[in-house]
Amino acid sequence: MEKKRVLYVSQEINPYTGETSMGDVANLLPQKTQENGKDIRIFLPRFGTINERRHQLHEVIRLSGMNLIIDDFDHQLIIKVASIQKLRLQVYFIDNEEYFPSRQMFHDVEDNFMSNNDERMIFYCKGVIETVRKLGWAPDIIHCQGWFASLVPMYIKKLYAQEPLFDNVKVIYSVFDTSFDGVLSNSLTEKLLFEKLEESDVSGIQQSNINNLHKFAIDYADAVVQASANIDKRILSHIKSSGKPFMEYPGAEDYIDAYQDFYGQFIDQDDEIAEEEPEKLALTEN
Repeated sequence: MEKKRVLYVSQEINPYTGETSMGDVANLLPQKTQENGKDIRIFLPRFGTINERRHQLHEVIRLSGMNLIIDDFDHQLIIKVASIQKLRLQVYFIDNEEYFPSRQMFHDVEDNFMSNNDERMIFYCKGVIETVRKLGWAPDIIHCQGWFASLVPMYIKKLYAQEPLFDNVKVIYSVFDTSFDGVLSNSLTEKLLFEKLEESDVSGIQQSNINNLHKFAIDYADAVVQASANIDKRILSHIKSSGKPFMEYPGAEDYIDAYQDFYGQFIDQDDEIAEEEPEKLALTEN
């Protein structure tokens, strides 16, 4: 039987984006999932704060060169890759010179929240999905970690709903306590509507503040994880009222088994069904 596949779409990963609680989870969880017998792929924005020479990033020519349309303009998608040698993990980076300039993550050189963070988020989320399509790699689970990946659940369920590669995928969204002030943009929904989307598909983020982004991702996801101890009570209430499979905060240590058990709700069931079908066939033939 083929290995089950888990795609990680992350906002931060240690060591590339420094030591944070999100970055640590995004580093350790794929490692342990791989050791648990799963096939994994990891994606991260190539933020300008990432030292390409130190981490030995290099471009993957066969995956680069596609143009993504954002707000009716073409933007070239560059794919780079690097390895966390000690962990035997390979990480794919979504890059573009305009969207990921040097020395910048979410704030510019004057420490202002970047005005195009909405477009950068669109580019990242679409870039991951298009690269996975180009790889021809069908995931069983897509695990989105952080608000910068919050558009992926909607894209999978709406824009790529007819894509055979994602027919059986389950999307999990992790809510961390990272945040930003105000809104990403007053025109995020307008930019999204350049795609084949309806206004009703994106109405939840007309006001693109952090809580609305979380709620938007939760509404389109199949399951939700509380990845930080203290998330906004309104978000916690929204998760619980959704009725979707929900993993409460598993603690800062020894949390790997909790994640693997949570994944098992979706992929282990598929294994059981696959094992039952030959038995039913044998009974029919007799």
